[in-house]
Amino acid sequence: MINLAIVEDEDSYASQLTEYINKYQEESGNYFKISRFSDGDEITNGYKGQFDIILMDIEMKLMDGMTAAEEIRKLDQDVVIMFITNMTNYAIRGYQVDALDYVLKPVSYFAFSQKLGRAISKIKKKTTNFISVDMPSGVKKVDVDSIFYIESGGHNLNFYTTNGEFIIRGKLGDYEDLLSGYNFFRSNKGYLVNLKFVDGVEKGCCLIAGKQLLISRARKNDFMSALTDYMASSI
Repeated sequence: MINLAIVEDEDSYASQLTEYINKYQEESGNYFKISRFSDGDEITNGYKGQFDIILMDIEMKLMDGMTAAEEIRKLDQDVVIMFITNMTNYAIRGYQVDALDYVLKPVSYFAFSQKLGRAISKIKKKTTNFISVDMPSGVKKVDVDSIFYIESGGHNLNFYTTNGEFIIRGKLGDYEDLLSGYNFFRSNKGYLVNLKFVDGVEKGCCLIAGKQLLISRARKNDFMSALTDYMASSI
């Protein structure tokens, strides 16, 4: 999952960017968690390096985008910053904060999608973690962040990912051990879920990619504790 922030004081532009990101998500299979900020001071206040990409408006009332980017760079050298602007005279300052690119207003989807794809390529080179999964035809390389959850059924494991589903022979406990350092949790004996994709908890189930996955009573407290810890570390 890609954590993306939109820092934009105009609601119409923020809504348009969100619409474009959702469209790109459907077309590319990349999964985004989008956070919206209305001014530069909002994102810099308590910033903890939680984002992969920041779409930053330059002209804002309390703290402009360039100043916000300078503050963020003091804490985070890896986040990809892209400026949203209708002015092109910020190039030199943009290089000073290592901005990847500019998106010019009015924003077209084609230009935006090209630039967003470039940003995603940059972060994947830095952060992608893979596991090797034994398939009947050989070994499959799977991006850890593409896995929504793994479901156990008999002697088979069904992997639900952002790139589709596939089934292998295996034991869920083996993958529980393999993925223990990547924020996965065994919600019950049949599911190993990626906490990054949990959209909520209701009626004894966690919600992932539009599906309700049962949390066993015995694991509920531990699951909620793990989810709370993960959410706190992502803020």
